[in-house]
Amino acid sequence: MAIIESGACGPANHVLRSMFEARKRVFVDLLKWDVPVLDGRFEVDQFDDPHATYIILADDEGRHLGSARLLKTTRPHILGSLFPELCAAAVPTGADIFEITRFCLDRGQSAAGRMRTRNRLVSALVAHALQRGIRAYTGVAELGWLQQILAFGWDCRPLGAPRNIGGRLLGALAIAIRPDTPALLDQSGIWADEDVAATALSQAA
Repeated sequence: MAIIESGACGPANHVLRSMFEARKRVFVDLLKWDVPVLDGRFEVDQFDDPHATYIILADDEGRHLGSARLLKTTRPHILGSLFPELCAAAVPTGADIFEITRFCLDRGQSAAGRMRTRNRLVSALVAHALQRGIRAYTGVAELGWLQQILAFGWDCRPLGAPRNIGGRLLGALAIAIRPDTPALLDQSGIWADEDVAATALSQAA
């Protein structure tokens, strides 16, 4: 697992390049999102800047399995900048609140493999939050994925009613991260602590 803080070098970094290629395959080729593509290969947007943090899972050969991008809510981020109308009240912001974006599971895996990667990635996000003093995550998701996230067993709540935006039914949510969050995820069969304990690789991009 790689935790990459400050993505200034973008696709020039091998680990990031693999992630950006996977994001293009998932969000552009599969889901048909209208988002920027660099050199016809990399899905990179305005939030892939030096302030972004990436959590990336790869196999033994270094091939991308899953990844997520974390954005500071004290800076421009997707919910606050693009979809604030998804919140019934003010958009949650703060130094200890981060936004999860671009949660990406590589298409080259089997359904069972994607499930394992999903669980590892969710666990890694929680472990990272507990290590860094992050007390909450926010996010924007299409309705089907939103319903899955709400059912993981952790303390998660919608921030407003889903809305049809650009032909997609989107909703915003907030996830509280507490010391008991791993146990809550374990009860739902999500937690994968053996995969996120001593295997983290931290590197500055």
